[in-house]
Amino acid sequence: MEISARGRLEVRITTADVGKRVSVRRLGEPGAASEKFTDTVGVLTSWDDGVLMITRRDGERVRIAESTLVAAKVVPAAPARRRGPAATYPELARVASRAWRPVESEWLGEWELRAAAGFTRRANSVLPLGEPGLPLDAALEAVRRWYGERGLPAYVQTATGAEGTQEVLSAELERRGWAREVTAGLWIGGLAPVADVAEGAGVALSREADGAWLSRYRRKGLSDVALRVLGSGPSVWFATVPGAAGGPPAAIGRCVVDGRWAGFSAVEVDPARRRQGLATDVMAALARRALAEGASAAWLQVEEANEGARALYTRLGMSVHHAYHYHRAPQEDAR
Repeated sequence: MEISARGRLEVRITTADVGKRVSVRRLGEPGAASEKFTDTVGVLTSWDDGVLMITRRDGERVRIAESTLVAAKVVPAAPARRRGPAATYPELARVASRAWRPVESEWLGEWELRAAAGFTRRANSVLPLGEPGLPLDAALEAVRRWYGERGLPAYVQTATGAEGTQEVLSAELERRGWAREVTAGLWIGGLAPVADVAEGAGVALSREADGAWLSRYRRKGLSDVALRVLGSGPSVWFATVPGAAGGPPAAIGRCVVDGRWAGFSAVEVDPARRRQGLATDVMAALARRALAEGASAAWLQVEEANEGARALYTRLGMSVHHAYHYHRAPQEDAR
């Protein structure tokens, strides 16, 4: 909160501060039976018709009536994390994009339009790292046309919770009816703690996803397009822990080495073999390979609901850097 020299609380933000990180105290909580103070910290994404919209780090939006404000101020960007490697959002977004390439892409200003016949939202969505070179509504119409020509729904990927992320764009998309369908976190950490895990079950590494690896991969009916996406990236490795004779592997994983970064994905374990440390074995083997290629930092993406994966990555010393979201264009008949 903000306290004046006279000891009174003051509101020291205006509509000109939209897009800045703010701290707000209001009186009363929506739905509460009794009045009390509630504090909210996040990016001020809009201030219209007497209502403020603040986007928290995880992407949650909080509506606050101007009439309930008690104190407010602009605050500095969140401090750099003390644990794990330092990284900016644009750097991580580009690294993640290089690790999962579409089969077709086109630039609209600084927005990359990506398509891969519908295989994963990541390879079939817009990555907006800058300005599109058009007013927003015109840019979104161009995006819809581009994906419509390919028979695909239009998605825009945005991020929240770190310096340089896209809280304002995310809010503007939702205002225009672009519904948020998925939220996940991008986690980072040091690579050495992952690699230092004692070797367990034998993990085989390969440059290609063979038939055995694919038989464990959860996405079925893989096309040539999907195989191209899986094999994309600067230096790609696939890990396999053999299963029962003649059966699918007990566990698999994928890693892309890109300079100082090693990105992990597709870490999957036979449900009958879970809680045996196989996911950790897979990641450790891939991490050792990445260290040998000069990487020092790790990143991965995990959806909010995957509590088991989140617990594993926490044990390996990783933490959330930012949240990211996929916004789907409204249906034509709803426009």
